[in-house]
Amino acid sequence: MAKYTLLKTEGRAKRGRFETVHGTIETPVFMNVGTVAAIKGAVSTEDLKTIGCQVELSNTYHLHVRPGDEIIYKLGGLHRFMNWDRPILTDSGGFQVFSLADLRKIKEEGVHFHSHVDGRKIFMGPEESMQIQSHLASTIAMAFDECIENPSPKDYVERSVDRTTRWLKRCQAEMERLNSLPETINREQLLFGINQGSTFEDVRIRHAQEIAALDLPGYAVGGLAVGESHEEMYHILDEVVPHLPQNKPTYLMGVGTPANILEGVERGIDFFDCVYPSRNGRHGHVYTNHGKLNLLNKAYELDERPIEEGCGCPACRRYSRAYIRHLLKAGEMLGMRLCVLHNLYFYNTMMSEIRDSLDEGTFASYKKRKLEGFLEGQK
Repeated sequence: MAKYTLLKTEGRAKRGRFETVHGTIETPVFMNVGTVAAIKGAVSTEDLKTIGCQVELSNTYHLHVRPGDEIIYKLGGLHRFMNWDRPILTDSGGFQVFSLADLRKIKEEGVHFHSHVDGRKIFMGPEESMQIQSHLASTIAMAFDECIENPSPKDYVERSVDRTTRWLKRCQAEMERLNSLPETINREQLLFGINQGSTFEDVRIRHAQEIAALDLPGYAVGGLAVGESHEEMYHILDEVVPHLPQNKPTYLMGVGTPANILEGVERGIDFFDCVYPSRNGRHGHVYTNHGKLNLLNKAYELDERPIEEGCGCPACRRYSRAYIRHLLKAGEMLGMRLCVLHNLYFYNTMMSEIRDSLDEGTFASYKKRKLEGFLEGQK
């Protein structure tokens, strides 16, 4: 059974350790996003270990559509399929159902929609999402919830949140059933609930209190970073996180920039994920302690320096900005790969520095110094 230990706090910031069947996760942690069981940009699971990844995140909806969760189950589950022996979190598919499917019909039992790949009809509800994630045999499964458009009318948000709570209870019951079956690959699979409520703080707080009462292994704050301002997001976290159990991991879904992560840690968040490092890397945008660089700029044509002096990533140890720029301009996949490796290394290293600063009681000064560096580089 999983165990979360709160090692230290600094204000609301938490330094934790989460022990799972697939290994121990030191928090705060950034999960490296491998949507279809691979990090976009030709990054292997061996690379992930080299750059300090603790947790890989894959997507239930995409793997259900292709290659099919039944196939992954027959091949021994996601860990064996992608050759990764550390923790994996799978999201429930809810976000993709609501963001990708133009034709969808939400009912109490679940959602009817069409695949974005071949148009075939698919039905997904709480039980189906749990069954797919059980086939994938991830370490952590996310509850199936409705991702509400922002902004939405408050009366709709309230009805949606109530349905999400009912769905969560069905997810919990189905996961207990699946984990009791002898043919289940990972019978220690964990379920995280998701807090929703758009930007209505009273709805968010009520929902947080309701799901906290279910005593799940962990909790996420969902439905943020979908169009609201950073200030609104931080305000919601200020209001909601205190109503989620401090002795359980807290996950801010789909966030974010390095600055977002520092602000999230300060507000008590343990887990983060975002496609920014890989997506930006594939377009030649790289993160440094002095802000973001666009390596496609002509300014780097003759620049023999690494992306960042002193960086230990595979790109910076061996290659110059000029060479990586050439690869990107020539459309060579190696250019994208090196940028993605650098960005993920940057994020994973920043999380390690955050944990060290929390251990030492210096997070506030670390955060201030880091944010000043990002701003200084953009002047």
